[in-house]
Amino acid sequence: MNILLLGKGGQVGWELQRALAPLGHITAHDIDTADFTQPDQVATIVRAVRPQVIVNAAAHTAVDKAESEPDVARLINAATPGAIAKEAAQLNALLVHYSTDYVFDGTGHAPRDENASTAPLSVYGQTKLEGEQQIIASGCQHLILRTSWVYAARGGNFAKTMLRLASERDQLKVINDQIGSPTGADLLADVTAHAVRTLYGSPALAGLYHLVADGETSWYDYARYVIEWARKQGQAVRVQPEDIIPVPTTEYPTPAKRPLNSRLSTAKLKQAFGLQLQHWQQGVERMLIEHLGK
Repeated sequence: MNILLLGKGGQVGWELQRALAPLGHITAHDIDTADFTQPDQVATIVRAVRPQVIVNAAAHTAVDKAESEPDVARLINAATPGAIAKEAAQLNALLVHYSTDYVFDGTGHAPRDENASTAPLSVYGQTKLEGEQQIIASGCQHLILRTSWVYAARGGNFAKTMLRLASERDQLKVINDQIGSPTGADLLADVTAHAVRTLYGSPALAGLYHLVADGETSWYDYARYVIEWARKQGQAVRVQPEDIIPVPTTEYPTPAKRPLNSRLSTAKLKQAFGLQLQHWQQGVERMLIEHLGK
């Protein structure tokens, strides 16, 4: 299998290099060699490689920054994925692309499925939705995976930040009215590899799916879990559980509005690909063990 991986240096891209390796030959590019602000350049790379599978892990994910540079966000999140999709259609290649719960307005309390109405609240969400639409309109065989609250052992993430702050401060204030499922980049990569392998023999399964870890939590409960786990491991943490204060989103205003409900239903994915997904706590604990070197 000839695979083109775009965005190899990001959290998901880094894990994809590992997960996709058993499937075949990988040609991997990052922003230094595949500039997503230049759709024609990236399309030229696709034509040169002539892959059977294209996995696009590149995106403009600076949610607040996107509000002040919508044209750049649109190039990276919509125009270039659209150009890649057109090339994929010409090559009869499978295009794997990642999207986000930010395509929804975040109202209500129920998990949204793939047929739920979209209504993005931000430039980031709007441009990611446009990327989805351009891929679907191209007619290429595609696997679009919407996810949320992504973290990785490599680089910074919410859990690591909470541990650092908990070692420096006596009190933390954490948002408690945004609900979602922390999802590891390793889980996204492993499911991607499984799905690509399956689609190679069952192309009818291509389409749009939601992929997050099982379970749900708030940022507040996520922080409590991380800090309590660290305490049990004997880490030097100054903050006591009762010193983590829940606060509403309104206490931390940001340029981009965040969805309060990031719950995504994964029933379609589980049924189509015969999967069980780990609970978010399992993935976070494994990441913390790796981070702490235990």
